[in-house]
Amino acid sequence: MSDKTCFNLDQSELPRQWYNVAADMPNPAQPPLHPGTGQPVGPDDLAPLFPMELIGQEVSQERWIDIPSEVLDIYSMWRPTPLYRARRLEKALGTPAKIYYKYEGGSPAGSHKPNTAVPQAYYNKKAGIKKIATETGAGQWGSALSFAAQMFGLEALVYMVKVSYFQKPYRRSMMQCWGGKVLASPSDTTQIGKKILEGNPDSPGSLGIAISEAVEVAATNSDTNYALGSVLSHVLLHQSVIGLEAEKQMKLAGDYPDVVIGCCGGGSNFAGISNAFVKNKIAGKETRLVAVEPASCPTLTKGIYAYDFGDTGQMTPLLAAHTLGHDFVPPSIHAGGLRYHGVASQTSQLLNDGIIEAAAYPQLECFEAAVTFCRAEGIIPAPESSHAIRQAIVEAQRAKEEGKERTILFNLSGHGHFDMASYDHYFAGDLVDDSMDQAGVEKALAAISMLPKPAGYTGKPTAV
Repeated sequence: MSDKTCFNLDQSELPRQWYNVAADMPNPAQPPLHPGTGQPVGPDDLAPLFPMELIGQEVSQERWIDIPSEVLDIYSMWRPTPLYRARRLEKALGTPAKIYYKYEGGSPAGSHKPNTAVPQAYYNKKAGIKKIATETGAGQWGSALSFAAQMFGLEALVYMVKVSYFQKPYRRSMMQCWGGKVLASPSDTTQIGKKILEGNPDSPGSLGIAISEAVEVAATNSDTNYALGSVLSHVLLHQSVIGLEAEKQMKLAGDYPDVVIGCCGGGSNFAGISNAFVKNKIAGKETRLVAVEPASCPTLTKGIYAYDFGDTGQMTPLLAAHTLGHDFVPPSIHAGGLRYHGVASQTSQLLNDGIIEAAAYPQLECFEAAVTFCRAEGIIPAPESSHAIRQAIVEAQRAKEEGKERTILFNLSGHGHFDMASYDHYFAGDLVDDSMDQAGVEKALAAISMLPKPAGYTGKPTAV
C-alpha cells in the first residue's frame, strides 16, 4: 500500500460531535462588545439575528457538542470527504516532502461552506424562522446557504459583493437553482446600501457592506434571521468536522503533519482544517499551523489586533480581532472569499499566543501554484484554495533545499469550476498583483482609532 493516494473513511466514521477549540485555548478570545455601552453582549443582544441554540454555541466552553441527527443526515450526502496524497505533485516538485490534501470540493455546493450552512439552516428552521439573509463574497457561502435553506424549506436572501456578482455569474445561477434570491451589494434595497451608493455609485462592494445589508434586513423583519459564513465561533465549530476527519485519515496513512495549511479570509476554512491539530499542539504535539491570506487583504500579517465592527455600516457588535478597519474596501482580486477586513476572534487570539502563524501572497503566485497543482493532480482549485497550495509548494521547496523530509497537509476547500473566468484572465496575462503598503494600512485603520481597545492592543501588527 506504499503507493496509496486516497484515504477514505467509512460513513460510520462521520464525526458525531463538533470540536470546540475554546475549551482548550490557553487564553480565551475576548468577548464581543455592545457598540453603545462598551459592555460584553448578552444573548438578548444577539436574539434579533440568531436562534438561541446558535447563540449558545457561540459562547460555549464545552469541548464537544453533539451534531443533530437531522444535520448528520444531510452531511452524509458527501461526508466524510477524502484525503489525498499528492504523489504526482511531489514528483513534479522533486521534493522529499510528503504532501496531503483534504478535498472539500465534493459537497453539493462545491466547497467546505455547507458544513456550517446546514446546521445554521437547521437551527433557524427549528426556531420557526422563515427566511435567512446573508452576504457572500465570491459566492461559495451564498451557494451553500441557498442549498441548506432549500433542504429545510427556508427562503434565502443573498447580498453578493458587486464585483463578484459580475465576475462570477454562474455562482449566481447556482444560488437561484436552490431558490436563493441574489442581489448585487451595495444595493438600493437597504438604507446602508443607498447611503454607500450615494457616496460612490460605482462602489465595487465589500463583504463589510454586504454584511450590513443582510444584518439590516434581519434586524428589521421578525421572520428573518441573519447567517454568517465565517468569523463567528459557532461557524468555526461546525467546520471542525474537516480536521477531525483529517486526523483519522492521517492515521490511516501512517503519518502526521509537520505543517497544516489553510487559506484564511474570515477564518472558517483555516480553522476547519487546523483546529483539531491546534488541540494536539496545545497538548504538546509539534506542528506548525499556517493561515494564508492575499497580500492585497493582509488582515493577519499587516492588520492590528483591535476591537472593530464586523461590517461597514457599524451594525454588528464590536469583535476583538485582527482587522484592517471596517471601512476597508479591498482590491477586486478573484479570491473573493478572502476579501474581508477582519479575522475570527478565536483565530486572532491563537495568532497572538503564537500557536498559529500567518503568511500572505499576491494572486499571480497563487494562480501559478493552482495551475501547477492542477497539471499534476487534475483538480482545478478555487482561487481561495490556491493560497493554501502556494504555501504547500513553498514548504515542499524548502524541504527540497534543506534535503529534509516534511509532511504537509492543506485544505483544498473547493473546486474552481465556477471560477474559470479568473483562469481566463490569468492565462491572458490580465491579472495584476495588488499588495497593501503601510500607508494603505494606516488609512484603513483610521476608522477604528476611537473604538475600545482589547487587552494586548499595541497598535502594531502581530509578529508573524
